[in-house]
Amino acid sequence: MITSPKNDKVRYVRALQSRRRVRQREQRFVFEGVRLVEEVVRAGVFPTFVFYTEVATSPESGAGNKRSGKLLASLRDMSVPCYAVSESVMAACSDTEAPQGILAVLPVPDLSRPAHPTFSLILDQVRDPGNLGTALRTALAAGVEQVLLSPGTVDASNPKVVRAAMGAHLRLPVAVLEWDAIAEAVTSCDVWLAAAGGETPYTAVDWTRPVVLIVGGEASGTGEQAQALAQGQVSIPIDAKVESLNMAVATAVILFEVVRQRTARGHSAA
Repeated sequence: MITSPKNDKVRYVRALQSRRRVRQREQRFVFEGVRLVEEVVRAGVFPTFVFYTEVATSPESGAGNKRSGKLLASLRDMSVPCYAVSESVMAACSDTEAPQGILAVLPVPDLSRPAHPTFSLILDQVRDPGNLGTALRTALAAGVEQVLLSPGTVDASNPKVVRAAMGAHLRLPVAVLEWDAIAEAVTSCDVWLAAAGGETPYTAVDWTRPVVLIVGGEASGTGEQAQALAQGQVSIPIDAKVESLNMAVATAVILFEVVRQRTARGHSAA
């Protein structure tokens, strides 16, 4: 059992959790907690190694621990190196207030972006990790084919982003690109920008075409380059007493209008 916070692997996990530069250099990040590590196994991703506490994975300790123990057995069946650590070491490695007793270090998935995308999401200057993670989770649920992050957006491998995304990183291509590369990646698509004062109601757009939605952060909105790329701006009608919607909520509303239109088109064709 690893009990020292000075252990090399412990230092490595703590560096990945706290330092963006290390995550970028190593191209690795941390998935923490039973549900997220289960997503890793379901996605067929092989962690570099796993930390677990014996208390949290003991079948004799309750139903939740049986689930953790089954997960640990699956990881061992995959020949993933699994290391028992003390409760204090797990607490030192965790980014949560109540560690669940298991975490996995894994490579950042190298998922191919579509050559001819029909449904893309661009997030510009989104600085809140929870909002970014929620937007990624929603994008995956809505069938978005790629998410492009502009410079100035929070690091997608940030632990808080990873928790909020609930495994979206494993299945959804996410790329950080300069604006020239973003524009090239969405050539031949209609590009719409979500804005509180947008001239077009979001339900009036033909989302069945190859489309891109741009959403900005709550603090600063979208930048000039995002606005220049868009052919128009869409808005969500809200009560006058409310200034704006949460960024992740607004993203979900519009993305699922895309889903609604495309589903209806499919039903009509059938």
